[in-house]
Amino acid sequence: MEPSHLFSRILLVLLISGLESAIAFSSTSGNETDRIALLDFKNHITQDPFRILPSWNDSLHFCHWIGVKCNPTNGRVTILNLESQNLFGSIPPSVGNLTFLTGINLKDNNFQGEIPQEIGRLIRLQHLNLSYNSFSGKISSNISQCRELTIFDVRKNRLVGQIPEQLGSLSKLVYLAVDINNLSGIIPAYIGNLSSLYHLSLMQNSLKGTIPEEIGLLSGLGFFQVSQNGISGPISVSLSNASGLMLVDFAQNSLTGTLPRSLGTLQGMNHFNFDDNKLGSGKIGGLNFLEYMANWTSLEVLGLGRNQFGGKLPNSIANLSTTLQRLSLGSNMLYGSVPNGVGNLVNLTSLGLEGNYLNGSIPDGVETLRHLVVLNLNVNRFSGLIPSSLGNLTSLTRLFMEENRLEGSIPPSLGSCSKLQVMNLSSNKLSGPIPKEIIGLSSLSISLVLSNNSFTGSLPFEVGNLFNVMELDLSNNKLSGEIPSSLSRCISLERLNLGCNFLQGTIPESLKALRGLGELDFSRNNLSGHIPEFLGKLLLLKKLDLSFNSLEGQVPIEGIFGNFSAISIVGNNKICGGISDLHLPLCSQVDKKSSRKFLAPSVVIPVTTCVILGILLCSLAACYVIRKSNKKSLAAFSTQDWQRGISYMELAMSTNGFSEENLIGTGSFGSVYKGILFGDGAVVSVKVLNLEKQGASKSFMDECNALRNIRHRNLLKIITTCSSVDQHGNDFKALVLEFMCNGSLEQWLHPGPNEENEANKSLKFIQRLNIAVDVASALEYLHHHCEIPIVHCDLKPSNVLLDYDMTAHVGDFGLARFLIQAANDLSNEQNLSVGLKGSIGYIAPENGMGAQVSTLGDVYSYGILLLEMFTGKRPTDDIFNDGLSICDFVSMGLLERVREIVDRSLLLEEEEEEGDHGNKDGIMEERAIINDGDPQSSNARSGMVLDCTVSVLRLGLSCSDSLPSERIPMNIVANKMHAIRDSFIRFQKRNRK
Repeated sequence: MEPSHLFSRILLVLLISGLESAIAFSSTSGNETDRIALLDFKNHITQDPFRILPSWNDSLHFCHWIGVKCNPTNGRVTILNLESQNLFGSIPPSVGNLTFLTGINLKDNNFQGEIPQEIGRLIRLQHLNLSYNSFSGKISSNISQCRELTIFDVRKNRLVGQIPEQLGSLSKLVYLAVDINNLSGIIPAYIGNLSSLYHLSLMQNSLKGTIPEEIGLLSGLGFFQVSQNGISGPISVSLSNASGLMLVDFAQNSLTGTLPRSLGTLQGMNHFNFDDNKLGSGKIGGLNFLEYMANWTSLEVLGLGRNQFGGKLPNSIANLSTTLQRLSLGSNMLYGSVPNGVGNLVNLTSLGLEGNYLNGSIPDGVETLRHLVVLNLNVNRFSGLIPSSLGNLTSLTRLFMEENRLEGSIPPSLGSCSKLQVMNLSSNKLSGPIPKEIIGLSSLSISLVLSNNSFTGSLPFEVGNLFNVMELDLSNNKLSGEIPSSLSRCISLERLNLGCNFLQGTIPESLKALRGLGELDFSRNNLSGHIPEFLGKLLLLKKLDLSFNSLEGQVPIEGIFGNFSAISIVGNNKICGGISDLHLPLCSQVDKKSSRKFLAPSVVIPVTTCVILGILLCSLAACYVIRKSNKKSLAAFSTQDWQRGISYMELAMSTNGFSEENLIGTGSFGSVYKGILFGDGAVVSVKVLNLEKQGASKSFMDECNALRNIRHRNLLKIITTCSSVDQHGNDFKALVLEFMCNGSLEQWLHPGPNEENEANKSLKFIQRLNIAVDVASALEYLHHHCEIPIVHCDLKPSNVLLDYDMTAHVGDFGLARFLIQAANDLSNEQNLSVGLKGSIGYIAPENGMGAQVSTLGDVYSYGILLLEMFTGKRPTDDIFNDGLSICDFVSMGLLERVREIVDRSLLLEEEEEEGDHGNKDGIMEERAIINDGDPQSSNARSGMVLDCTVSVLRLGLSCSDSLPSERIPMNIVANKMHAIRDSFIRFQKRNRK
């Protein structure tokens, strides 16, 4: 072989060998990068209840770690799947180093903080699912760099801001779900550029504006959901160009106009919901467009309720698809009769025609709807008899026909509806006896309301079969006979109204078994005998009306009888005694009068006539008032009414049966649920006490007593309470509180480990000052401005709640003590543990040793809270051991290097401020917020932050002194905190000028 050829071959071998070595080095380097990034992810997990991440260790290659998948060729991580592992923590920026990732699935966990913008570096990413977590902040525009992305799902988080315009470049996006967040702005027109989009869900945000016409460009769009926003304006005709649409949900917006007929071309439509808008004009022919929906052969849901559609129900309703399951036309302006053709819709499970002007008889076609679960015909003008054929609807659970003109008797065949939970036939013209088949229908577990009719006869003994019912209202009828003792078997009753009838006899002693009663009305009957003492022992009873009967004897003074405003006993002329506010004669005086001679007939007759006329007039007036009030929904509820409280039934309905999806937190004494009150739609938090835990019941009473009569903008307000029994007859206690949409201070201070370069949710400096001032103001009010000073006893970040504008509210007064009460508690040896209660790290040293509760204990807790807010460290962090406390940590830092003790997120905030104002290249110069006395090396703002931070930390140390005598009272603390905040605000104003 020639030398030149030999040299060429040697050179080629060397080149190939070098290339292989380079590839091997690159692969090894990349693998190490992935391993380090995964370990950093692990370090950002604060809770791992299923013990998933301990397996992430060097004993096993990271490609075999739980939730991790790798490319078998190059060993790089491609999938990170930790769905539904109940993990708490945050996503570190280092996730951007996993550059071969094609999928991230962290659905259904408890991740917090912001979604790191470094995800934009994952250019191979196809699936990103972060739904059902607690991520906050804005959607990063850097996501647009993930050009391969097909699924972007961040629903049910706490995201804010607008939908970034940059997402319009994600041409491969198929699934976009940002629903159930706090997003604002408009639906961007660029969505029309996402030519591959099939699923678009934007529901439950705060979006405004109109539906962009560009949506019509998405011929492949099948799922479009924008319900529960603030979308207004008419529906664009261009929507019909999105020919693949199968689900359209625009409910609960402010849309106007009518539905374009061109929508009839969307032949694949399955779910079409426009409930709760302003569609229609009330004019004739408002629903004529239904004839164009006959082409929708796969339609299952049609929601047009609570709009302004007028005219008659067109006969074309009979031509709708037989696949239809839910039809909602309630609360419009419809009149006339219901076409019998509605019976063609044989698969209907829910039919809503309530709140219109419909008349005529109940259509025969309804009897063919054998799958009906909910039938709403209430608040119309239906007349005639209730068809006995309704008994064929054996799947019914809810039947509403109140406020119509129905007459005749209730057909016993309705007793065949053995799944009924609610039946309301009130305010009609029904008569005859109440069939035992109805009054004894044991499936009724929510309410049976037959009031404001003309039912006669006695109350059947079978009423005792209603042992699950919560409300029984038979008032304003013509019932006679005695109250059956079997009624005592209805142990779930919360509201019992038999008023305005002709009942007689005594109040049965057996009714003492109804421990859950909150309201009882036996007024305007012919009841006789004594007022039973057991009524005063029904602890949950909030309202009692026994007026206008023939009761006699002494009025009890226990329980509800001690509350003048909660009882009505007028019109019983032979009663005596009771509390002084009733102004009744003494029972001894009544006995004397009864032994006197009768008055002359000339006096008795006129007097008796006047009395009878007076009673009749009062009775008629009272009946009228009751009839009017009974027309209001049971759920109509004044949220300020402490005396009345709220029933278990109302809370169960408002929280969807205390479902897990409504659960927003758990505490030492119970669970907290999000609820929506049916009366006014108010969003509330419902704190349900776990009464099996020792001290829970006492905590409930203490919190009620502490907050009953105090009002302050920085105290969490209890709207009302519930003290009842649940559906199993067990005691039930709950507090209904203001809903704080931004969660607790704990969630903001510790969304993750808060390590370097963290991009997680954090509080800005001015926000921390504001919160510190709010909490100080609340404590100052409790200590110095209440008639009897109140000590909170459990101040900590998780008990500081933040509303929509980040105003702080101090809550959870389960351990609170009035100072007089605290002294009494500690005088009794068995209550000495009161002084020990609190939270580790925040409880004052003297309270930990059993000293008497005082306001200075709250001052100590507030001091610790200040230190935690501005250092970012819990007083129970692992670094505080071997005698080192958070107070020692701060004290040494103030003497040496303040920068090292300040919350890292505040340092980042200052670096971002400087980067925004003076670093155009985006390279931030290392500058200290705190500069240890060298003002020339920091800008003016950093210097001011230094001064304020040092002042706050020093105030925190003064408050948390180990000696109570060295702590300053809360009114002075509040003044100092106000002064610190005000000085910073003044500086900001000067700086802007």
